[in-house]
Amino acid sequence: MAWVGKKHPKIGSICSDFRGSHKSGRRKVNVIVSYQLGLISLGTLVLGQIVSSIEVPDEQVVYKKVGEVNLHLDIFKPKGHQADDTCPCIVFFFGGGWTGGTPSQFYPHAQYLASRGMVAISIEYRVSSRHGTLPYQCVEDGKSSIRWIRQHASTLGVDPDRIAAGGGSAGAQVAAATATTITFDEPSEDLEVSAKPNALVLFNPVFDNGPDGFGYERVKDRWQEFSPLHNITAGISPTIVFLGAEDTLIPVSTAQEYKNQMAKVGGQCYLWIYEGQPHGFFNYQDGNNPYYNATVFECDKFLVSLGYLAGAPTIQNKQVKVTLSQ
Repeated sequence: MAWVGKKHPKIGSICSDFRGSHKSGRRKVNVIVSYQLGLISLGTLVLGQIVSSIEVPDEQVVYKKVGEVNLHLDIFKPKGHQADDTCPCIVFFFGGGWTGGTPSQFYPHAQYLASRGMVAISIEYRVSSRHGTLPYQCVEDGKSSIRWIRQHASTLGVDPDRIAAGGGSAGAQVAAATATTITFDEPSEDLEVSAKPNALVLFNPVFDNGPDGFGYERVKDRWQEFSPLHNITAGISPTIVFLGAEDTLIPVSTAQEYKNQMAKVGGQCYLWIYEGQPHGFFNYQDGNNPYYNATVFECDKFLVSLGYLAGAPTIQNKQVKVTLSQ
């Protein structure tokens, strides 16, 4: 078991991340949690760092091997979880502009939802700073992870028909793309197994990759098949979205348009707008961020409404200025 320092090519050391085999007997460690604050220019991330005491996963397994690269699932399990259980599952994809970031961003979210009865998994996927990949490969890995979980549901103790996908920023784009796009599948995989999640939990998501949206220059050859906003069809998974009103990367109007397009095809989308908040406002940070509590509280209620969780949220809600978009 080891903690491996990561580096961003323009910023330097940005985080530490859990790596290695760790099975049951969760313990707390001090970890530098990185979270995306914004973007100065294309490919130049602004990242915050907080040293925080969080729990490491119960288990880490390889879901995909690409050359010499092993990609892992960092798994948090409910207390007393057994392999023959059929618990609902949620997967999280970290943010970082398809360039950086690590799974530890969503460890606090995963830890909380595991305490509520879900198998919660933070996904490692390839990014350009470490693997020289394009955004397309991020979505390919996202689909591979959900497909692998569904294929192994009987040994993971999860219900293959109750798998939610979440993420932040570009990670939320990955989550949304697994639910909307019809390409970016690994041809070597069993494509008869669906990679579509049954629900979406999205934090300041990159919805629009078109000419006026985020990341267009990196995906312009295939933006129409890559952009979640432009691939909404009937049957799309129920969705909850959390967005700061002052997010300079993801305009509120873009999220509203996504909600409107979902409504046109009979989809269910709850859009929460947080007054005065920038990109990345929702992160755990040092554990004292009221917006972490407020967004996780609403996430919990959403999952209860879908039958994934039961009872009232156990996280303390924080009173913040927020509007549910109509």
